[in-house]
Formats: sequence, C-alpha cells, structure tokens
Amino acid sequence: METLPLALPLTFILTTALAVGLFYVAARRSGRVLAGLGAWLLLQGAVGLSGFYTVSNTVPPRLALLLGPPLLVTGMLLATAAGRRFLDGLRLDVLTLLHVVRIPVELVLFGLYLHHAVPQLMTFEGRNWDVLAGITAPLVYFLAFRQRWLGRRGLLLWNVLGLASLLNIVMNAVLSAPTPVQQFGFEQPNVAVLHFPFVWLPGVVVPLVLLAHLTAIRRLWVAAAKPVAAEIMSAVLP
Repeated sequence: METLPLALPLTFILTTALAVGLFYVAARRSGRVLAGLGAWLLLQGAVGLSGFYTVSNTVPPRLALLLGPPLLVTGMLLATAAGRRFLDGLRLDVLTLLHVVRIPVELVLFGLYLHHAVPQLMTFEGRNWDVLAGITAPLVYFLAFRQRWLGRRGLLLWNVLGLASLLNIVMNAVLSAPTPVQQFGFEQPNVAVLHFPFVWLPGVVVPLVLLAHLTAIRRLWVAAAKPVAAEIMSAVLP
C-alpha cells in the first residue's frame, strides 16, 4: 500500500473513537463496555501494526481472526438471555445517532480509493451507498426521538434498509480483499483493511454499526409483536 496522507489515518482514528464513544453512551456509560472495547482496539491495533494481516494467502484467511470474534460476540448477545438483557438496556436514540460515523467512513474509503488502497466498488462511485444511512441518521433521530413523528414502523424500516446497505458493502469488501476467496477488485484489491488503523473498520466500526442495527430491529420487532400477541390471546381466552 502506498504512503497515505496523514489526514486519512487520522480521520479514521477519530471516526473509530466517535463510534466507540457513542456506543459507550448508548450502553449508559458502562465501564465494562468501555474496557472491553478499549482492550479489543489495543489488541487489534497492535496486531495490525505487526503486519500480521498482510499475509493474506493463508487458509483460512488471517482476516477471520479480525472478523470472527466480534461476530461471535454479537451472536452470543442475541442468543443468550443475559445478552438480550444487555441489548434491551441500550439507548435506541444514541444507537441511531451512531450511524453518523458512516459519513466519515465513506469519505475515508473514497480517499483510500484515490490512493490505490481499496477498489472503486467500495466507494459511493461504485457499489457502496452506505453514506445515505449516515446522512439520514440525524434526521431519523430527530423525527423519531425528538419530534415523535416517525413511528415504530418507520424506524424499523430505516434500520432494515440500513442493515441491507451495510451487508452489501461488507460482502463487497470481504470478497475484494486479497485472500483465497477473493472475487472482486483484482486490479486494485482491498488492501487497506490489512493495515493499521484501517483494521479497525472490520474489527470495530462495522461490528458496532451492525450491532446497533440488529439491536434496534430486534427491539422494534418485539415491541410491535406484543400488541398483536395480546389481541390474539384476548380473542382466544374466555
């Protein structure tokens, strides 16, 4: 990867800090959450600086050690009673605002593309429209949590669309990285995520954005289902 202007890694470090900070607030300033995220940041930062992920021809790919643990934690939070209690305690309003980090992320990705570190398909000039979720996040926050104009269904729909957008870019990013499973971006692979600080994109920022969407969708879906269940029970029971 060619030498990058300082503005790109610095902007991304600040973006990562913003994502972690907003999730910390959403978790009601939990010291355990902040400590866990801080430890993971330091660990992956050190591994990224070591050049471990730049060896990309192994099977399974070394990137699995970056992507796997956050996905495992997310699955455990959704699958266990204790995990669901934690998710139910998160502030949905702050989780909605957290998606503003997708704006600087997309600007950084575009800068990385200009410096031949990611393929065009990972930018808003290619297949990545994720910046729209970031741009609309403050508006959705205002309409849903300040004006109370955007109802539960509207917020649920926005989160579903945002999740679909996120999954789209994640799949394109994974399949354009220089690994044995690469499918896209052969002329310019996604090499940025193999280096510090950009290892934090798949290792920290994307998992937090994903968890924010999944938490909101689960809670909004459950809240919508309760009235329906109550109506069914009232109709069935004497």
